[in-house]
Amino acid sequence: MRPYVVSGFSRTFVLATCLLVGHVLSDVPTMVSAQGKCDRACLEGIADQYLDALVAKDPKKLQVASNLKYTENGQRLLLGDSLWNSITGRGTYKLHIADQTAGQIVTFSTMREAGSPIIIAVRLKIDGDRRLTEIETLVAHSENGAKNLEAIGQPRAAFLRPTPPADRASRADLVRVANMYFSGMQLNDGKGTYPFAEDCDRLENGGKTTNAPPKPGAARPDPKTSNNYSAMWTCREQFESGLLHFVMRIRDRRYLVVDEERGLVVAFAFFDHDAGASRHFKTPDGRSVTAGPTVPWTWEIAELFKVEKGLLHEIEAILERAPYGMTSGWSSWEDGMSDKIQFAR
Repeated sequence: MRPYVVSGFSRTFVLATCLLVGHVLSDVPTMVSAQGKCDRACLEGIADQYLDALVAKDPKKLQVASNLKYTENGQRLLLGDSLWNSITGRGTYKLHIADQTAGQIVTFSTMREAGSPIIIAVRLKIDGDRRLTEIETLVAHSENGAKNLEAIGQPRAAFLRPTPPADRASRADLVRVANMYFSGMQLNDGKGTYPFAEDCDRLENGGKTTNAPPKPGAARPDPKTSNNYSAMWTCREQFESGLLHFVMRIRDRRYLVVDEERGLVVAFAFFDHDAGASRHFKTPDGRSVTAGPTVPWTWEIAELFKVEKGLLHEIEAILERAPYGMTSGWSSWEDGMSDKIQFAR
């Protein structure tokens, strides 16, 4: 993957990104027309074939290019290694996000590893002969998370619902809005512009991390006065509280799948907690707060956004704790440590 990069996220970010991203993405149809069309059903079929081959522990069931690159949790491996050895079955939750323009698909799915429930996010990229050229896997070893997703049963309807044609945004605008989420969370001060719809809701490893009901007998904390971040708050309340400041950096932001028809964007990224100065900050009303992890560590994340009319609605993330400062294995070290927007070429 040779990433395109867009720097910065100041007030000039919106215009600059729209212009530059529009230029970047104008190259993509040329690439795809040379490849030949693989529509949504085609991409979903390839993704299902991949999961079947994984469970069968048989990479020979796949059509792969000679230059195939495979990573698992940021580590480059040979196809057939690691998860291919320990996988024992399929789960019951599956969500495909297809990008017919870029010839890529990401699948969120529950699986079984050594008999235990896990969650995976798999990105597949194909060439013109529909052979796999890139496979990127994030494995979240969250048994409770997998059970939560399987209890929900089906992906939320918004992820499968087409956006009305009159309301469909360009690829550049979809990415721009999604990136405002990351930029708004990084060293969050509660004073930014946060593009959340009233119905915004977020799941992380199958658990509700917004609008969560209070425990019996517990009161819902006031986001304007509390010093403790709460999963009971709305998306907007969480950001406007300013209590996410301890997310020091969101980097290696790679926007790899964009589904214009459904208004979906999938990004792979890393959330850093440096356990340093970022733990000490002031809320929007001036209260001094100390919060966040006390030792440095990183989340490796695949995050899905539903965007309509310039606002974020449903959000779903799969995440696994990673060594602090780890990169994806798909970017240069410099890009992997930056908070710039990147696109696969």
